[in-house]
Amino acid sequence: MSRLPEISYDNLDAAQKVAYDRIASGARGGVGGPFKALLTSAELCGRVEQVGVFIRYECSVPMRLRELAILCVGQHWKAAYEWFAHAPIAAKQGVPQAVIDAIGQGQAPAFDQDADRAVHDFVRVLLREGKVPDAIYAPVQALLGDKGAVELTGLVGYYSLLAMQLNVFQIAPPPTVPIPWLG
Repeated sequence: MSRLPEISYDNLDAAQKVAYDRIASGARGGVGGPFKALLTSAELCGRVEQVGVFIRYECSVPMRLRELAILCVGQHWKAAYEWFAHAPIAAKQGVPQAVIDAIGQGQAPAFDQDADRAVHDFVRVLLREGKVPDAIYAPVQALLGDKGAVELTGLVGYYSLLAMQLNVFQIAPPPTVPIPWLG
């Protein structure tokens, strides 16, 4: 992290320690990536973390489709750390490696599942246009319902926020991790 000093737990104020402890003891199991920057503002960090717990672990969008959507967001914003963190999870959730590779290169994947195509198209168009036409919305609404469509849209916003934190504060994955658009 070249734009912010490395945070040491011993140097955190009381509010930062509360946020740190909640993250470290929660589903994430540690404080890393964008949360290292977000801890600079304990208030923002705590609120973002709570939204993230819901989006990542509890929302109605199936985990496999969440991870596919996160890859689309990471690639769109060229957030290398986001890609590093989520490409392996997407693979474990059954997203085919050929789909992961195509998304990483900014190409249209050859999908074997309509659900994957619907989520991919929705996320890519939303990120590119800031809205989605009926022809792109309808398959997502049919797949996920109104609640799922709202939550998928929230996921795109949440992971865009994280991508911006990662990019602005130059939080990078380990240098040995291959990132598709870098190379």
